[in-house]
Amino acid sequence: MRKDFGPQTWAYPMPVLIIGTYNENGEPNAMNAAWGGTYDYNQIMICLSSHQTTDNIRLKKALTVSFATIETITASDYVGVVSQKKEKDKIAKSGLKYEKAKHVDAPIFTDYPLTLECEVIDIINEGEGGGNIIAKIVNVSVDESVLDANGKVDTKKINFVSFDPITSEYRKIGETVALAFREGMKLK
Repeated sequence: MRKDFGPQTWAYPMPVLIIGTYNENGEPNAMNAAWGGTYDYNQIMICLSSHQTTDNIRLKKALTVSFATIETITASDYVGVVSQKKEKDKIAKSGLKYEKAKHVDAPIFTDYPLTLECEVIDIINEGEGGGNIIAKIVNVSVDESVLDANGKVDTKKINFVSFDPITSEYRKIGETVALAFREGMKLK
């Protein structure tokens, strides 16, 4: 037996994305966004409504995208519930540290071990100040503390979290359950 819930935004898991931008004065802003993911090879799409972040993205045509972790969950949630339009000291209060990205005009928040540096390709379905941001990934910046002995990213060293849209909870992303592109071969 199945129960219908009607149309819901229940895609799962949803990454907890931290969007980094600069305003016209070069001041950094961070925003928590859950509605985003891969769009095409080396491209992402993020659905945003009207925010300081969307104003900054239109101005600079650049952004960084980091992924929240267990260690950053308080600051990550804070930058999602507080607007920089209302709280000018938002970044200082969050405790997040930042540096200028090497490849785009946006900040990298160094508390997050993995960051995508992105250039805006297009904003589609614009309305009421927001839209779907399509961006090209021009670089992936990774903290060396999460690299393995061969210099590759070891995602087991990153405590990624996801947003559960059904319960409005953040959840830890867990252990390996199978190897992709191999598990299904058992049925071949």
